[in-house]
Amino acid sequence: MKTDFLYSFISKQKYAVLSSVSAKGDPQAALVGFAVAPDLRLIFDTVSTSRKYKNLTQNGAIAFVIGWDADITIQYEGRVKKPEGNELDYMLELYFNVFPEGRERKKNWKDITYFVVVPQWIRYSEFKIPPIIEETDFTNIPG
Repeated sequence: MKTDFLYSFISKQKYAVLSSVSAKGDPQAALVGFAVAPDLRLIFDTVSTSRKYKNLTQNGAIAFVIGWDADITIQYEGRVKKPEGNELDYMLELYFNVFPEGRERKKNWKDITYFVVVPQWIRYSEFKIPPIIEETDFTNIPG
């Protein structure tokens, strides 16, 4: 599936269910607000005292469910990193365009932090008749 089509769908969403794994191997999920870049990287904020922060700093594997209206959804799996420098500035601007109140959190929450997610695998599912289900494996794409 083409990345511009996926970007178009994902960019219309503001929230996703995020899944991470605890140090004990237990699954944990949370609803997060996010923004997407045209290359399908995601950014979200959290606090360093959250379970997801602890999970993701110990194990960078992450999964999302994005969208669920009209029987259309995306399953998104990737790896997290803590952005720095120009990447952080660029991704924060995308995030603040979706969540302007995020600027206040950045200023006032002492333990706010950001993760960027690089996609590894995405499945787009449209459950109509006939259904459309397409997968993209980013681990096999050069560059």
